[in-house]
Amino acid sequence: MKTIMQYLFNFIKVSAAKTSLLHIKWHLAIGCLIRFVLIGYGIWQDLYFDVKYTDIDYSVFTDAAKHVVEGLSPYKRHTYRYTPLLAYFLTPNILLSFHFGKFVFVVFDLLTAFTIFKIVQLKHQSRRLSTLCSMFWLYNPLSITICTRGNAESIITFLVLFSLLTCLKRHLFFAAMLYGIAIHTKIYPIIYAPSIYLNLASESFTKPNKKLQKIKNLLLPNSDQILFALVSILTLASLTSIFYFAYDWPFIQEAYLYHISRKDTRHNFSLFFYLLYLTADLSHSTLIGLITFLPQIILILAITLVYFADLPFCWFLLTVIFVMFNKVCTSQYFLWYLCLLPLLLPSLQLTVFHGLILILLWFLGQGIWLLPAYFLEFEGSNTFIYICLASVVFFFIQTFILYILINKYVFSKKKIVKNK
Repeated sequence: MKTIMQYLFNFIKVSAAKTSLLHIKWHLAIGCLIRFVLIGYGIWQDLYFDVKYTDIDYSVFTDAAKHVVEGLSPYKRHTYRYTPLLAYFLTPNILLSFHFGKFVFVVFDLLTAFTIFKIVQLKHQSRRLSTLCSMFWLYNPLSITICTRGNAESIITFLVLFSLLTCLKRHLFFAAMLYGIAIHTKIYPIIYAPSIYLNLASESFTKPNKKLQKIKNLLLPNSDQILFALVSILTLASLTSIFYFAYDWPFIQEAYLYHISRKDTRHNFSLFFYLLYLTADLSHSTLIGLITFLPQIILILAITLVYFADLPFCWFLLTVIFVMFNKVCTSQYFLWYLCLLPLLLPSLQLTVFHGLILILLWFLGQGIWLLPAYFLEFEGSNTFIYICLASVVFFFIQTFILYILINKYVFSKKKIVKNK
Protein backbone atom coordinates (compact mmCIF):
# COMPACT_ATOMS: atom_id res chain seq x y z
CA MET A 1 0.00 0.00 0.00
CA LYS A 2 2.83 2.38 0.88
CA THR A 3 4.45 1.79 -2.53
CA ILE A 4 1.17 2.57 -4.33
CA MET A 5 0.72 5.80 -2.36
CA GLN A 6 4.29 6.88 -3.06
CA TYR A 7 3.77 6.19 -6.76
CA LEU A 8 0.58 8.25 -6.82
CA PHE A 9 2.20 11.22 -5.09
CA ASN A 10 5.24 11.10 -7.35
CA PHE A 11 2.96 10.96 -10.39
CA ILE A 12 0.98 14.01 -9.19
CA LYS A 13 4.20 15.89 -8.40
CA VAL A 14 5.74 15.22 -11.83
CA SER A 15 2.46 16.01 -13.63
CA ALA A 16 2.14 19.33 -11.78
CA ALA A 17 5.73 20.22 -12.65
CA LYS A 18 5.05 19.66 -16.36
CA THR A 19 1.82 21.63 -16.36
CA SER A 20 2.12 25.33 -17.06
CA LEU A 21 0.21 27.63 -14.73
CA LEU A 22 -2.02 30.47 -15.77
CA HIS A 23 -0.52 33.91 -15.29
CA ILE A 24 -1.26 35.46 -11.90
CA LYS A 25 -3.56 38.05 -13.50
CA TRP A 26 -5.88 35.27 -14.71
CA HIS A 27 -6.01 33.71 -11.26
CA LEU A 28 -6.83 37.14 -9.82
CA ALA A 29 -9.61 37.50 -12.40
CA ILE A 30 -11.02 34.04 -11.57
CA GLY A 31 -10.77 34.78 -7.83
CA CYS A 32 -12.56 38.09 -8.39
CA LEU A 33 -15.35 36.38 -10.35
CA ILE A 34 -15.85 33.75 -7.62
CA ARG A 35 -16.14 36.47 -4.99
CA PHE A 36 -18.55 38.58 -7.04
CA VAL A 37 -20.79 35.53 -7.61
CA LEU A 38 -20.82 34.87 -3.86
CA ILE A 39 -21.77 38.49 -3.16
CA GLY A 40 -24.71 38.02 -5.52
CA TYR A 41 -25.65 34.75 -3.81
CA GLY A 42 -25.43 36.48 -0.44
CA ILE A 43 -27.91 39.15 -1.53
CA TRP A 44 -30.32 36.39 -2.58
CA GLN A 45 -29.88 34.44 0.68
CA ASP A 46 -30.44 37.57 2.77
CA LEU A 47 -33.76 38.15 0.98
CA TYR A 48 -35.20 34.65 1.25
CA PHE A 49 -33.64 32.94 4.29
CA ASP A 50 -33.87 33.54 8.02
CA VAL A 51 -30.16 32.82 8.45
CA LYS A 52 -28.40 35.73 6.74
CA TYR A 53 -25.27 35.43 4.63
CA THR A 54 -24.10 38.97 5.42
CA ASP A 55 -22.05 39.30 8.59
CA ILE A 56 -23.69 41.26 11.41
CA ASP A 57 -20.55 43.42 11.61
CA TYR A 58 -21.29 44.71 8.11
CA SER A 59 -24.49 46.30 9.40
CA VAL A 60 -22.45 47.87 12.20
CA PHE A 61 -20.01 49.34 9.64
CA THR A 62 -22.90 50.65 7.54
CA ASP A 63 -24.67 52.25 10.50
CA ALA A 64 -21.41 53.98 11.47
CA ALA A 65 -21.01 55.19 7.88
CA LYS A 66 -24.57 56.59 8.04
CA HIS A 67 -23.67 58.61 11.15
CA VAL A 68 -20.58 59.97 9.36
CA VAL A 69 -22.68 61.03 6.35
CA GLU A 70 -25.01 62.84 8.78
CA GLY A 71 -22.02 64.66 10.31
CA LEU A 72 -22.13 62.67 13.54
CA SER A 73 -19.63 60.40 15.29
CA PRO A 74 -19.44 56.79 14.04
CA TYR A 75 -19.28 55.78 17.72
CA LYS A 76 -22.92 56.73 18.12
CA ARG A 77 -23.46 53.29 16.65
CA HIS A 78 -23.28 50.88 19.60
CA THR A 79 -20.59 48.15 19.20
CA TYR A 80 -18.69 50.10 16.52
CA ARG A 81 -15.13 49.54 17.77
CA TYR A 82 -13.01 50.26 14.74
CA THR A 83 -11.08 53.15 13.23
CA PRO A 84 -13.25 56.00 11.87
CA LEU A 85 -11.38 55.47 8.58
CA LEU A 86 -13.48 52.36 7.98
CA ALA A 87 -16.72 54.32 8.42
CA TYR A 88 -15.46 57.00 6.01
CA PHE A 89 -14.39 54.30 3.59
CA LEU A 90 -17.90 52.85 3.54
CA THR A 91 -19.93 56.05 3.13
CA PRO A 92 -20.83 54.87 -0.42
CA ASN A 93 -22.86 52.15 1.37
CA ILE A 94 -25.25 55.00 2.19
CA LEU A 95 -24.77 57.19 -0.89
CA LEU A 96 -24.64 54.47 -3.57
CA SER A 97 -25.47 50.93 -2.48
CA PHE A 98 -25.63 48.93 0.75
CA HIS A 99 -23.35 46.29 -0.83
CA PHE A 100 -20.57 48.67 -1.94
CA GLY A 101 -18.34 47.78 1.02
CA LYS A 102 -18.32 44.09 0.13
CA PHE A 103 -16.72 44.93 -3.20
CA VAL A 104 -14.15 47.06 -1.37
CA PHE A 105 -13.27 44.12 0.89
CA VAL A 106 -12.97 41.86 -2.16
CA VAL A 107 -10.49 44.29 -3.74
CA PHE A 108 -8.35 44.21 -0.59
CA ASP A 109 -8.61 40.42 -0.55
CA LEU A 110 -7.27 40.26 -4.10
CA LEU A 111 -4.52 42.74 -3.19
CA THR A 112 -3.59 40.41 -0.32
CA ALA A 113 -3.16 37.55 -2.80
CA PHE A 114 -1.08 39.71 -5.12
CA THR A 115 1.14 40.85 -2.24
CA ILE A 116 1.73 37.18 -1.33
CA PHE A 117 2.80 36.68 -4.95
CA LYS A 118 5.29 39.59 -4.75
CA ILE A 119 6.82 38.49 -1.42
CA VAL A 120 7.37 34.89 -2.55
CA GLN A 121 8.79 36.14 -5.85
CA LEU A 122 11.16 38.42 -3.95
CA LYS A 123 12.43 35.57 -1.76
CA HIS A 124 12.50 32.71 -4.28
CA GLN A 125 12.74 34.38 -7.72
CA SER A 126 10.14 32.03 -9.19
CA ARG A 127 6.93 33.19 -10.88
CA ARG A 128 5.52 29.65 -10.81
CA LEU A 129 6.16 29.23 -7.09
CA SER A 130 4.77 32.70 -6.38
CA THR A 131 1.60 31.94 -8.32
CA LEU A 132 1.06 28.64 -6.47
CA CYS A 133 1.44 30.36 -3.10
CA SER A 134 -0.97 33.17 -4.01
CA MET A 135 -3.48 30.52 -5.14
CA PHE A 136 -3.51 29.24 -1.55
CA TRP A 137 -5.17 32.52 -0.60
CA LEU A 138 -7.17 33.18 -3.76
CA TYR A 139 -9.03 29.86 -3.61
CA ASN A 140 -9.15 29.52 0.16
CA PRO A 141 -12.85 29.07 1.12
CA LEU A 142 -12.28 30.85 4.44
CA SER A 143 -10.85 34.03 2.93
CA ILE A 144 -13.45 34.00 0.13
CA THR A 145 -16.38 33.59 2.52
CA ILE A 146 -15.24 36.13 5.10
CA CYS A 147 -14.66 38.99 2.66
CA THR A 148 -17.89 38.36 0.69
CA ARG A 149 -19.93 38.27 3.91
CA GLY A 150 -18.83 41.85 4.54
CA ASN A 151 -16.07 41.40 7.07
CA ALA A 152 -13.22 43.94 6.90
CA GLU A 153 -10.31 41.61 7.80
CA SER A 154 -8.96 41.73 4.22
CA ILE A 155 -7.91 45.34 4.86
CA ILE A 156 -5.63 44.40 7.75
CA THR A 157 -4.23 41.31 5.98
CA PHE A 158 -3.24 43.53 3.07
CA LEU A 159 -1.71 46.21 5.30
CA VAL A 160 0.32 43.64 7.26
CA LEU A 161 1.59 41.87 4.13
CA PHE A 162 2.38 45.10 2.30
CA SER A 163 4.24 46.36 5.38
CA LEU A 164 6.22 43.11 5.35
CA LEU A 165 6.99 43.39 1.64
CA THR A 166 8.30 46.95 1.98
CA CYS A 167 10.34 45.92 5.06
CA LEU A 168 11.95 43.09 3.11
CA LYS A 169 12.73 45.48 0.27
CA ARG A 170 14.12 47.94 2.84
CA HIS A 171 11.80 50.72 1.70
CA LEU A 172 11.74 51.72 5.32
CA PHE A 173 9.97 55.09 5.19
CA PHE A 174 7.01 53.64 3.27
CA ALA A 175 7.09 50.46 5.36
CA ALA A 176 6.95 52.46 8.60
CA MET A 177 3.98 54.52 7.37
CA LEU A 178 2.10 51.36 6.40
CA TYR A 179 2.95 49.75 9.72
CA GLY A 180 1.64 52.77 11.63
CA ILE A 181 -1.61 52.64 9.62
CA ALA A 182 -1.86 48.88 10.28
CA ILE A 183 -1.62 49.36 14.05
CA HIS A 184 -4.20 52.15 13.85
CA THR A 185 -6.53 49.83 11.91
CA LYS A 186 -6.09 46.87 14.29
CA ILE A 187 -3.92 46.94 17.40
CA TYR A 188 -2.51 43.41 17.07
CA PRO A 189 0.27 44.21 14.50
CA ILE A 190 2.11 45.95 17.36
CA ILE A 191 3.40 42.46 18.28
CA TYR A 192 5.70 42.68 15.23
CA ALA A 193 7.51 45.80 16.48
CA PRO A 194 10.33 44.05 18.41
CA SER A 195 11.04 41.70 15.50
CA ILE A 196 11.28 44.64 13.06
CA TYR A 197 13.60 46.50 15.43
CA LEU A 198 15.92 43.50 15.82
CA ASN A 199 15.75 42.62 12.13
CA LEU A 200 16.92 46.09 11.17
CA ALA A 201 20.01 45.43 13.30
CA SER A 202 20.39 41.80 12.16
CA GLU A 203 23.47 42.52 10.01
CA SER A 204 25.44 43.43 13.11
CA PHE A 205 24.47 40.10 14.67
CA THR A 206 25.81 38.09 11.75
CA LYS A 207 29.20 39.80 11.72
CA PRO A 208 32.03 38.13 13.68
CA ASN A 209 31.99 40.76 16.43
CA LYS A 210 32.71 40.16 20.08
CA LYS A 211 29.75 39.58 22.37
CA LEU A 212 30.17 43.01 23.97
CA GLN A 213 30.08 44.68 20.56
CA LYS A 214 26.90 42.81 19.64
CA ILE A 215 25.21 43.96 22.85
CA LYS A 216 26.32 47.53 22.08
CA ASN A 217 24.85 47.23 18.56
CA LEU A 218 21.57 46.16 20.10
CA LEU A 219 21.40 48.90 22.72
CA LEU A 220 22.51 51.69 20.39
CA PRO A 221 19.93 51.88 17.57
CA ASN A 222 21.16 52.42 14.03
CA SER A 223 19.75 54.92 11.55
CA ASP A 224 17.33 52.39 10.02
CA GLN A 225 15.85 51.56 13.41
CA ILE A 226 15.51 55.25 14.33
CA LEU A 227 13.86 56.08 10.97
CA PHE A 228 11.39 53.22 11.19
CA ALA A 229 10.48 53.94 14.81
CA LEU A 230 10.00 57.68 14.25
CA VAL A 231 7.92 57.37 11.07
CA SER A 232 5.67 54.58 12.37
CA ILE A 233 5.10 56.35 15.71
CA LEU A 234 4.42 59.69 14.02
CA THR A 235 1.99 58.06 11.58
CA LEU A 236 0.11 56.34 14.39
CA ALA A 237 0.19 59.47 16.58
CA SER A 238 -1.05 61.67 13.72
CA LEU A 239 -4.03 59.44 12.95
CA THR A 240 -4.82 59.13 16.66
CA SER A 241 -4.63 62.90 17.18
CA ILE A 242 -6.81 63.71 14.17
CA PHE A 243 -9.59 61.37 15.25
CA TYR A 244 -9.26 62.27 18.94
CA PHE A 245 -9.89 65.93 18.12
CA ALA A 246 -12.80 64.87 15.90
CA TYR A 247 -14.48 62.33 18.20
CA ASP A 248 -12.90 62.87 21.62
CA TRP A 249 -12.60 60.09 24.22
CA PRO A 250 -15.11 57.63 22.66
CA PHE A 251 -12.63 57.09 19.82
CA ILE A 252 -9.79 56.17 22.23
CA GLN A 253 -12.06 53.96 24.30
CA GLU A 254 -13.72 52.06 21.45
CA ALA A 255 -10.88 51.83 18.92
CA TYR A 256 -8.01 51.10 21.34
CA LEU A 257 -8.76 50.56 25.04
CA TYR A 258 -11.78 48.34 24.50
CA HIS A 259 -9.63 45.67 22.82
CA ILE A 260 -7.25 45.59 25.80
CA SER A 261 -9.84 45.49 28.58
CA ARG A 262 -12.43 43.57 26.56
CA LYS A 263 -14.62 41.11 28.52
CA ASP A 264 -16.26 39.08 25.78
CA THR A 265 -17.96 36.19 27.57
CA ARG A 266 -19.80 34.98 24.49
CA HIS A 267 -18.72 31.57 23.21
CA ASN A 268 -15.69 31.73 20.97
CA PHE A 269 -12.67 29.59 20.08
CA SER A 270 -10.53 31.04 22.87
CA LEU A 271 -9.02 28.74 25.47
CA PHE A 272 -10.02 31.29 28.13
CA PHE A 273 -13.61 32.02 27.15
CA TYR A 274 -15.25 29.72 29.75
CA LEU A 275 -12.99 31.01 32.53
CA LEU A 276 -13.94 34.60 31.67
CA TYR A 277 -17.61 33.59 31.39
CA LEU A 278 -17.62 32.07 34.89
CA THR A 279 -15.76 35.00 36.47
CA ALA A 280 -17.55 37.82 34.60
CA ASP A 281 -19.44 39.06 37.67
CA LEU A 282 -16.57 38.74 40.14
CA SER A 283 -14.77 41.82 41.43
CA HIS A 284 -11.38 40.61 40.22
CA SER A 285 -12.56 39.67 36.70
CA THR A 286 -10.51 42.53 35.18
CA LEU A 287 -7.35 41.19 36.85
CA ILE A 288 -8.05 37.71 35.48
CA GLY A 289 -8.48 39.19 32.02
CA LEU A 290 -5.13 40.98 32.27
CA ILE A 291 -3.38 37.82 33.51
CA THR A 292 -4.46 36.01 30.34
CA PHE A 293 -2.10 38.32 28.44
CA LEU A 294 0.96 36.83 30.18
CA PRO A 295 1.30 33.67 28.03
CA GLN A 296 1.04 35.84 24.91
CA ILE A 297 3.68 38.31 26.08
CA ILE A 298 6.19 35.64 27.21
CA LEU A 299 5.87 33.55 24.05
CA ILE A 300 5.93 36.57 21.74
CA LEU A 301 9.18 37.81 23.29
CA ALA A 302 10.75 34.33 23.12
CA ILE A 303 9.80 33.81 19.45
CA THR A 304 11.02 37.29 18.53
CA LEU A 305 14.46 36.69 20.06
CA VAL A 306 14.87 33.36 18.28
CA TYR A 307 13.45 34.04 14.80
CA PHE A 308 13.71 37.81 14.19
CA ALA A 309 16.18 37.32 11.31
CA ASP A 310 13.45 35.64 9.21
CA LEU A 311 10.56 38.12 9.28
CA PRO A 312 7.90 36.11 7.36
CA PHE A 313 8.41 33.04 9.57
CA CYS A 314 8.67 35.14 12.72
CA TRP A 315 5.49 37.09 11.97
CA PHE A 316 3.62 33.87 11.22
CA LEU A 317 4.61 32.32 14.55
CA LEU A 318 3.86 35.52 16.46
CA THR A 319 0.40 35.78 14.92
CA VAL A 320 -0.49 32.12 15.55
CA ILE A 321 0.57 32.43 19.19
CA PHE A 322 -1.32 35.71 19.59
CA VAL A 323 -4.53 34.23 18.15
CA MET A 324 -4.23 30.91 20.05
CA PHE A 325 -3.76 32.60 23.44
CA ASN A 326 -6.08 35.55 22.90
CA LYS A 327 -9.05 36.13 25.21
CA VAL A 328 -11.32 36.31 22.16
CA CYS A 329 -10.94 34.28 18.98
CA THR A 330 -13.44 34.14 16.13
CA SER A 331 -13.13 32.69 12.62
CA GLN A 332 -11.88 35.93 11.04
CA TYR A 333 -8.92 35.97 13.43
CA PHE A 334 -7.56 32.88 11.64
CA LEU A 335 -7.03 35.02 8.54
CA TRP A 336 -4.41 37.01 10.45
CA TYR A 337 -2.00 34.09 10.29
CA LEU A 338 -3.37 32.27 7.24
CA CYS A 339 -2.32 35.22 5.07
CA LEU A 340 1.29 34.64 6.23
CA LEU A 341 1.28 30.86 5.81
CA PRO A 342 1.67 30.89 1.98
CA LEU A 343 4.99 32.73 2.41
CA LEU A 344 6.40 29.66 4.20
CA LEU A 345 5.08 26.96 1.85
CA PRO A 346 8.12 26.92 -0.50
CA SER A 347 10.42 26.21 2.47
CA LEU A 348 8.30 23.57 4.20
CA GLN A 349 9.56 19.99 3.84
CA LEU A 350 5.99 18.75 3.81
CA THR A 351 4.40 16.29 1.37
CA VAL A 352 1.00 16.98 -0.15
CA PHE A 353 -0.44 14.07 1.85
CA HIS A 354 0.86 15.36 5.19
CA GLY A 355 -0.25 18.87 4.31
CA LEU A 356 -3.80 17.67 3.64
CA ILE A 357 -3.81 15.73 6.92
CA LEU A 358 -2.88 18.90 8.84
CA ILE A 359 -5.56 20.92 7.02
CA LEU A 360 -8.22 18.29 7.75
CA LEU A 361 -7.09 18.14 11.38
CA TRP A 362 -7.40 21.93 11.67
CA PHE A 363 -10.93 21.89 10.21
CA LEU A 364 -11.82 18.91 12.41
CA GLY A 365 -10.89 20.96 15.48
CA GLN A 366 -13.27 23.71 14.34
CA GLY A 367 -16.00 21.17 13.58
CA ILE A 368 -15.76 19.70 17.09
CA TRP A 369 -16.29 23.22 18.45
CA LEU A 370 -18.99 24.30 16.01
CA LEU A 371 -21.37 21.44 16.84
CA PRO A 372 -22.02 22.34 20.51
CA ALA A 373 -21.82 26.05 19.55
CA TYR A 374 -24.68 25.52 17.09
CA PHE A 375 -26.86 23.87 19.75
CA LEU A 376 -26.15 26.75 22.14
CA GLU A 377 -26.76 29.49 19.58
CA PHE A 378 -29.75 28.13 17.65
CA GLU A 379 -31.30 25.45 19.88
CA GLY A 380 -30.85 27.17 23.24
CA SER A 381 -29.18 24.10 24.79
CA ASN A 382 -26.76 24.52 27.68
CA THR A 383 -23.59 23.26 25.98
CA PHE A 384 -21.07 25.62 27.60
CA ILE A 385 -19.02 22.80 29.13
CA TYR A 386 -18.86 21.00 25.77
CA ILE A 387 -17.75 24.19 24.03
CA CYS A 388 -15.08 24.61 26.71
CA LEU A 389 -13.77 21.08 26.11
CA ALA A 390 -13.91 21.62 22.35
CA SER A 391 -11.83 24.81 22.77
CA VAL A 392 -9.20 22.82 24.67
CA VAL A 393 -9.14 20.11 21.97
CA PHE A 394 -8.83 22.72 19.22
CA PHE A 395 -6.03 24.45 21.15
CA PHE A 396 -3.99 21.23 21.33
CA ILE A 397 -4.66 20.52 17.64
CA GLN A 398 -3.29 23.97 16.77
CA THR A 399 -0.28 23.37 19.05
CA PHE A 400 0.46 20.06 17.31
CA ILE A 401 0.17 21.62 13.84
CA LEU A 402 2.42 24.51 14.87
CA TYR A 403 4.99 22.06 16.24
CA ILE A 404 5.03 20.18 12.92
CA LEU A 405 5.34 23.37 10.87
CA ILE A 406 8.20 24.73 12.97
CA ASN A 407 10.11 21.46 12.74
CA LYS A 408 9.61 21.13 8.99
CA TYR A 409 10.53 24.75 8.31
CA VAL A 410 13.62 24.82 10.55
CA PHE A 411 14.81 21.44 9.21
CA SER A 412 14.42 22.75 5.66
CA LYS A 413 16.47 25.88 6.44
CA LYS A 414 19.23 23.85 8.10
CA LYS A 415 19.33 21.54 5.08
CA ILE A 416 19.69 24.51 2.69
CA VAL A 417 22.54 25.98 4.81
CA LYS A 418 24.28 22.58 4.96
CA ASN A 419 24.08 22.14 1.19
CA LYS A 420 25.64 25.54 0.67
